[in-house]
Amino acid sequence: MENLKGKWIEVQGYKHDGRMHRIRDRVYVVEEKDNYIVVTSTKTKVVEHDFRVWYTKEPAVMIFFKDIWMNIIAMFKKGGITYYVNLASPFIKDNGYIKYIDYDLDLKLYPNNNIRLIDVKEYAYHRRKYNYGEDIDKILKYNINKVKEMMINRDFPFVDQEIYEFYEIFKKETENVNK
Repeated sequence: MENLKGKWIEVQGYKHDGRMHRIRDRVYVVEEKDNYIVVTSTKTKVVEHDFRVWYTKEPAVMIFFKDIWMNIIAMFKKGGITYYVNLASPFIKDNGYIKYIDYDLDLKLYPNNNIRLIDVKEYAYHRRKYNYGEDIDKILKYNINKVKEMMINRDFPFVDQEIYEFYEIFKKETENVNK
């Protein structure tokens, strides 16, 4: 399968029933390994399921995993990096796109090391609406604990220095490119 490193691509998030949830347009692939892919962006166009369009405010590094039920968005805020974790299916590559299923539950890791679980009510609602099933529920609950442990230990991908390095690669590789 084609390696996407050095290419501008689109990231497509879906819901459990196959409906489009969110599209991130034109993100740049800075690294692709056997078990994850790293994309970076600034002021990226985001299209929501209801066709609302908005642009991200700050630069971000996103990491999608092939074997862990999460993806992260490391956002460069004034006080440092804030990590936003989507509990989601492992990603697949499909015709140059990154695709995954978003399962609503999210975790945030703030620069002061506070961790917050969010969207619990949305998850409960969608679990019933889309009939997630016991297997999905067990996987997601297991991953909440796994991700919290990774955050506390500052295991990859929650390593600020590595996130800054990915962003530097992005700046270097795209500074003279006509986007």
